[in-house]
Amino acid sequence: MTREPAGIDLLLRHLLLLLALFAWVRFPSVASQSASGSWPMVNLDPGAGRYSPLNQITPTNVGHLKVAWIYHMKPAPGAGSAPDNAWRISEDQPLVVGNTMFVVTPYSRVVALDPATGREKWVFAIPGSDQASLRGAAYWPGDTSTGPALLFGTNHGFLFSISAATGRINAAFGNNGAVNLRTPEVMSTGTDKLYILPSPPVIYKNLVITGAGTGEGRGGTGGGLGPAGDTRAWDIHSGKLVWTFHSVPRPGETGHDTWGGDSWERRSGVNVWGYMTVDEERGIVYMPFGAPNFDRVGTDRPGDNLFGTSVVAAEAATGKLLWYFQAVHHDIWDYDTEAPPTLVDLHRDGKTIPAVVIVNKTGLMFVLDRVTGKPLFPVVEKPVPPSDVPGEHASPTQPFPVTPEPLAQTSVQLYKDLPEHAAWCKAYVDDNHMLLAQEPYTPPAFNRYSVNLPGTHGGVNYAGGAFDPTLGLFVVNVNNLGQPMRIVRDETGGYTNSGPFAGTVRFWNAEKHLPCNEPPWGELVAIDVNSGKIAWRSVLGVTDNLPEGKQHTGRPGLGGPIVTGGGLTFIGATDDARFRAFDTRTGLEVWTFHLPASAEAIPITYTDEHGKQYIAIVSTGGGLLRAPLLSDELIAFTVDDGAGGGPNVVQASPNPAGSQLLASPRGLAGTIQNQNPHDLDPKERAKLSRDAALLPPGPGRDITIRACSTCHGLDVVTNQRLSPQEWTNVVQTMSAKGTVATPAELNTIQSYLANTFPRAGGPHKM
Repeated sequence: MTREPAGIDLLLRHLLLLLALFAWVRFPSVASQSASGSWPMVNLDPGAGRYSPLNQITPTNVGHLKVAWIYHMKPAPGAGSAPDNAWRISEDQPLVVGNTMFVVTPYSRVVALDPATGREKWVFAIPGSDQASLRGAAYWPGDTSTGPALLFGTNHGFLFSISAATGRINAAFGNNGAVNLRTPEVMSTGTDKLYILPSPPVIYKNLVITGAGTGEGRGGTGGGLGPAGDTRAWDIHSGKLVWTFHSVPRPGETGHDTWGGDSWERRSGVNVWGYMTVDEERGIVYMPFGAPNFDRVGTDRPGDNLFGTSVVAAEAATGKLLWYFQAVHHDIWDYDTEAPPTLVDLHRDGKTIPAVVIVNKTGLMFVLDRVTGKPLFPVVEKPVPPSDVPGEHASPTQPFPVTPEPLAQTSVQLYKDLPEHAAWCKAYVDDNHMLLAQEPYTPPAFNRYSVNLPGTHGGVNYAGGAFDPTLGLFVVNVNNLGQPMRIVRDETGGYTNSGPFAGTVRFWNAEKHLPCNEPPWGELVAIDVNSGKIAWRSVLGVTDNLPEGKQHTGRPGLGGPIVTGGGLTFIGATDDARFRAFDTRTGLEVWTFHLPASAEAIPITYTDEHGKQYIAIVSTGGGLLRAPLLSDELIAFTVDDGAGGGPNVVQASPNPAGSQLLASPRGLAGTIQNQNPHDLDPKERAKLSRDAALLPPGPGRDITIRACSTCHGLDVVTNQRLSPQEWTNVVQTMSAKGTVATPAELNTIQSYLANTFPRAGGPHKM
């Protein structure tokens, strides 16, 4: 064994100190960045206001925006390797800190870019076949012991910490740079079950706080059991667990009595898969929880089911419960409360009241005192219809705000305008004996299709809205799109949502993507938080395949807005592949750009080192609305300076040879296992066997059964008939939501499904 001379050892220590000081100079604190031209965290600030004071781009000059640069996220093929022909979905919200942009790509990479040109600074390749969370990373400015860091989750259930300066793993965090979130405490039904981290964590002081992605369950007997949706906090230096908040209360904890019998045990769902927020001054974390599993039937979970579909406020340092607000009792509509609880200041009677705005898929908006949880506008419990599903005890009442009025449609009115589409919709409803709900919270019907508005897509989805404090306006995009459901008894003796038009099928002509309810199918809405009144509504989106003069229908989407000091609201979101700017004061659409694919993401704005303002957004398409998956572009815009020339186009570099193996945390390989049918309940095993019999032999059948039975029943797949492009979108969405499969396996699954379950008239090989 040899030892370096002491002089060299001392020199190395001084060099490391200089590097740390350099990182501090290059990466200022989050607080200082939020007040400047950076975008240092998802949703810009801890309260998710998404208001940037930048004001170079205004309603007057927004028409002069041009593309400054384009970054293609798909890596160029390495020497001797085959090109990756698949597009992948991204909902990433890039971060900008100082003179660096951080992008979590859907190609198993995190990259640092020059925010003025899009050129790469460094690349981190994620180990193995794992993939980072769809929606980005969290940035931490560092302290005297650890430099600035990026923290992000993965589809294999890991939480990574890497250096923001170099892209190298922080080896002291967890196990060589990664914490395995799939611990026995949450994986009570086995480590083979789905568990991911869908959205970035939030950071409070030296804690990184994580939600959970548990899937939605298969329905039927035992279909709601699985990994716990608990929220947990970890030491940001070591990765050690600091506290756990039980999302389904244990005996002796507040809310335990809202679960009948032993229905709380091993209950899955009730998880934060969207965005949390933090009141740093008061030390409060706000957790928006989704519905319990199974989220369409509650016969096996009597009671209100706290903290399902609730916002919970807890001490950020300890996880201790402070207050909760349940937006939906005993949720059987998949009405997850996942949008970020937005922290605002409300002005009333000369006083400033710290408030929190809560929106979710119901399309209702609640404004609460964020310290006490008490409503700042009256909330009343109103009677709602009962369920006809045997053994289902739907809540007899649900909470409604007196003001604001509902942001989205709450009853289903059949489309009537264009005769051809109106006739198609009428036949679709009549031929399938569909019940069109005429009041909110109509329960899913037994042995009959029913359609509610809002549907399971919202209303308001996980992106939520943005708040302009200078105008007192909360601006949010809403969807008016239903989704048929049909509750049936399955082979296990339980109940599930099943049928050719159930599952993930929307209330529309699926081939043309034309909804069957009255438009607008998408809107942008501004609410005055001080009065609770709607300030304006604007139609959001166009339907290109309708005749001219009939296209201004609005479109559903996924993503959300930002607001700026220049008086503008920027939003992508819609499935019509447009990026738009609205005058925040009036709601007038003042700029539209046709993207290469839909931007189902949240845009950002920032300035470069010369003070020039940019707007950037990810544009890939794909997702749960099945917008065509067509692109890998991150696009940055700025005001045309008249210099001429086209945008700077940057192709992602090839992955460094062996980079994924070198970066792999110790013990990562082999932690994710495929579900073994023999581990299932006998009734569930029999159902899986019967479902599998619906998949005919062919290349890819076994991989498809393995991958597609993890989160839901195989009938969700076998009931669909789609084009090859649509099956590609579905498979890539499955991958983005946590399906464990390599890129080659995903291609095999896509080919098998496209050939086995094609649209009428398409290829069909048995």
